[in-house]
Amino acid sequence: MRWLSIALVALVVLLQYPLWIGKGGWLRVWDVDHQLQQQKNANRKLELRNAGLDAEVRDLKQGYDAIEERARFELGMIRQDEVFVQIPERARRDERSEKPSPAIKRQD
Repeated sequence: MRWLSIALVALVVLLQYPLWIGKGGWLRVWDVDHQLQQQKNANRKLELRNAGLDAEVRDLKQGYDAIEERARFELGMIRQDEVFVQIPERARRDERSEKPSPAIKRQD
């Protein structure tokens, strides 16, 4: 009776092996499903980026406002009747350089 139990357990293990670890087993299915979800997330991000680029291309093709904006900010162009005034930013100083350094007392 003991040998029969061992033989049946071995048979069940042999039958379950392909289901769990084999080529089309549950572990492989879980791994592929996980990869699929990651790819779907990446695709969603790329679709949003593509939609933004598509809108920008349509705007550049149809309207002069986007072209003018790019010319002004990226190329520094101005119209003939405009005056360009540039105000430089103040140089930022470190907090250490603004504070006076403490005097060092010598003990003789």
